[in-house]
Amino acid sequence: MIKTGFRLNRACATMAAGFLLLASTHLPLAHAADGDITEYKLNNGLRVVVKEDHRSPTVAHMVWYKAGSIDEYNGTTGVAHVLEHMMFKQTKNLKVGEFSETVAALGGRDNAFTSRDYTAYFQQLQAKDLSKVMALEADRMANLVLSKSEFEKEIKVVMEERRWRTDDQATGKLYEAFMATAFMANPTRAPVIGWMSDLEAMTYKDARKWYDTWYTPQNAVLVVVGDVQPVQVKAMAEKTYGKVKPKKLEERKPQEEPKQEGIRRVQVKAPAENPYLIMGFKVPKLVDVMKDRDAYSLAVLSAVLDGYSGARLNRELVQNQKVALQVGASYDMTGRGPSLFYLDGAPAPGQPVDALEKALLMQVKKVADEGVSDAELARVKAQLIASQVYKRDSLYGQAVEIGQNVTIGFEVGDIDRMIEQIKTVTAQEVQTAAQKFFDQDQLTVGTLFPLPIDPNKKAAPPKGLSH
Repeated sequence: MIKTGFRLNRACATMAAGFLLLASTHLPLAHAADGDITEYKLNNGLRVVVKEDHRSPTVAHMVWYKAGSIDEYNGTTGVAHVLEHMMFKQTKNLKVGEFSETVAALGGRDNAFTSRDYTAYFQQLQAKDLSKVMALEADRMANLVLSKSEFEKEIKVVMEERRWRTDDQATGKLYEAFMATAFMANPTRAPVIGWMSDLEAMTYKDARKWYDTWYTPQNAVLVVVGDVQPVQVKAMAEKTYGKVKPKKLEERKPQEEPKQEGIRRVQVKAPAENPYLIMGFKVPKLVDVMKDRDAYSLAVLSAVLDGYSGARLNRELVQNQKVALQVGASYDMTGRGPSLFYLDGAPAPGQPVDALEKALLMQVKKVADEGVSDAELARVKAQLIASQVYKRDSLYGQAVEIGQNVTIGFEVGDIDRMIEQIKTVTAQEVQTAAQKFFDQDQLTVGTLFPLPIDPNKKAAPPKGLSH
């Protein structure tokens, strides 16, 4: 499964990348389910985070590796995602496919996903069977078998996935070209699924090298959320993961992005029903949770523009001016790579793309010139808090938030601190952010020009894309 970070048409529940990680608040519901968190580290370096939630006899079990496409180099792009597929194959103790079959036999479900920042594997099942999936996951952390024959089968599945998700999707092609234009040196420019030529040239030895380099306990985080006792989880972790020997961890290269010194544009022509526009400004990301006010201001600005159904972009450009069919705004508040603030949309029939571009920029300028009202700001914050509290009903959602934050460098306690900081953002800070960060020298614009659609083209996804 791929998590690309492509954010179009966001509503409040998914307000930009940064908001995904802001889960806990100090509302009563946040402590309604024994939400105590216990952390410890095994002797081999594996970090373990346990959160108690005793509302049902179930558990979410996740292993996060700090190894995503941002760690790749030219020539082997996509290898992080390819290895994710191969992790469901064979180990020294399990036959091909036996991992998922065992989880299913326990009445659980399992899957995985790869992003720029990390690769994560998870199971959801009855708490009484936790030790069994911990043994399974620890086994493939240490004993994965990568055969040439199985790799050659699976790489074809990945290439077909790329065709379906990107090559045959106009907006996917546009986003890929857009990111490759916005960034010159940082690996953020490459697609998570990889360039097709790299996939075609990849061998099982490339996947083995990636596994040997990054799949080691001190580069991983184990997150367990559910009806568990931390002492028991620790004992199970030591018995299973604790036996995995650590490997020498490779030093990461910085791959810094040069300063952008002028607007960049890219055009893509592909079969599609409508034109599309993506705009991205290079902006600061959140690094210091207690000091980086600009990041919180930008997050709230994105919500003011596109945080709920009646927010500014939709109200003004779709409903009132009718210049767009759909519009959106979002912000990469956190991550291991550089951040962008996105504006995007599809122009209404008869409206040129450049008119939509000007209209989107005008809405940001309007905030810069006039600011936002206290009532508007209060509504955005209320929507944010409601969406985050609601998310806490899911064990999986809680585990994802913890894993994301810890893997990209934050502490578990920072989740509470972030939401508290968001709640203190002022109208003046939002206005200042709109004035400060939308210099067109930091702007990249991607435009999709539609070509006729082949009526005989198959729309259904190919089989075998569950991972």
